[in-house]
Amino acid sequence: MNYRMIIAILGYILRVEGVLLFLPALVAVFYREWSHAGIFAVLGAVLLLLSFLMTHAEKGAPRKRIQMREGFVIVSFGWLLLSLGGALPFYFSGEIPSLVDCFFESASGFTTTGSTILTDVERLSYSLLFWRSFTHWIGGMGVLVFLLGLMPKLDASGVQLVKAESPGVMPGKLVPRLAQSSRILYGIYTVMTILLILLLVAAGMPFFDSVIHAMGTAGTGGYSMKNASIGAYHSMTIEMIIAVFMLLFGVNFNLYYFLVNRKWKDVLSNDEWKVYFLVVAFSVLFIMVNTLPGCGGSLLQAFRGAFFSVSSIITTTGYGTVDFNLWPAFSRFLMVLLMMVGACGGSTGGGLKVSRVIILFRCMNREINRILHPNQIRGVRSDGQTLDSNVVRQVLVFFFTYMMVIIGGSLLVSLDGFDLETTVTAVISAVSNIGPGLAGVGPVENYAAFSPLSKIVLSITMLTGRLELFPMLLLFRPSTWKKE
Repeated sequence: MNYRMIIAILGYILRVEGVLLFLPALVAVFYREWSHAGIFAVLGAVLLLLSFLMTHAEKGAPRKRIQMREGFVIVSFGWLLLSLGGALPFYFSGEIPSLVDCFFESASGFTTTGSTILTDVERLSYSLLFWRSFTHWIGGMGVLVFLLGLMPKLDASGVQLVKAESPGVMPGKLVPRLAQSSRILYGIYTVMTILLILLLVAAGMPFFDSVIHAMGTAGTGGYSMKNASIGAYHSMTIEMIIAVFMLLFGVNFNLYYFLVNRKWKDVLSNDEWKVYFLVVAFSVLFIMVNTLPGCGGSLLQAFRGAFFSVSSIITTTGYGTVDFNLWPAFSRFLMVLLMMVGACGGSTGGGLKVSRVIILFRCMNREINRILHPNQIRGVRSDGQTLDSNVVRQVLVFFFTYMMVIIGGSLLVSLDGFDLETTVTAVISAVSNIGPGLAGVGPVENYAAFSPLSKIVLSITMLTGRLELFPMLLLFRPSTWKKE
């Protein structure tokens, strides 16, 4: 284990966060929140100083290439440090007095979960509202993807960092150089965010509100500056714009690169986005029919609530316009399934990912065929190609681990004594990076009532889910820290 190199790269991560802290400082200056401007500026300077001290450790490191084990350790500690650093503005401002609550809010932001302990978000200052949602935008595409775009010298070995951080089954390069791929992805991400801001402003949403909600939509995070979330604007136009963009940000960003470069074959051969939109369409249809009586027989109102809620949950964004906790049991159960399925691999969304669900179903179909035709040899296919057995094995192990994290997390959180629906959906929400669950953590509720232990468990679960489970779990294995 190359500890010097690990410390150095963690220093570069803190440097990124230190620089980014000056943006909310500028927001604080604009809104004349002078004390907050000072807090953000000082914290940014402290992180930059700490960063320079840590990067000095790179001198004398025996090798430059990052091994897989080191990549996982860097990613895990990097996100922990980001969350701890992001918690400091909340704490030193005094607007969130508990350090555990600050860490929960920050971890929820960077992992794009969107769960909150705030009972009245509208009392927050402008600069903290900006920082809170900005963490979504930073975490959505991945801070290490951003770092690789700035540091070409990591290109040769940075693939280990991308594998550990990127959501999906098989992260890869768009172009031969990884640093250039990172810049392309962030370019697409930025353009789509700016377009969403412009559309929201055109629809009548104030500019600052548009920036806040565009960052939450782009990162599929769901932090709002309104207690009633998007429902506070009472605008179907705004709801539909955000709902459509939530779905767009839930698509694999590689496909947008292929579209821009007119690589139609690569787009059309992809199974994931087809299944993704089919699941959305059928879910909206089923929920619309099931909730129609509760909407007074209005098809428009039933569609409006169903489409926005399905878009919000399957992309793991978490914005709300209706309280789906009051829907019939069938619709609520379907929403829980969507929480677990999640968005596409290579998107900013969380959950199992549609690509993994497709592979799981095809594995089930293969085993049924083996029972019927024992002598027939058939592989699992995806996007027109037979998958390597290692990929299939990884998906099966991932699904089992995902369920074990839910069971283990639920067991610990159940010590708080909440009902089963609240406990289990809170953990599912955390590991899938969604935000709302059911019952006590429904769309109009928050996580303030949980104990400090449960908040820490849920925060770690959020980070575990955002990093695709294994990087965080490896930290608890003694063999991870042994020298080769």
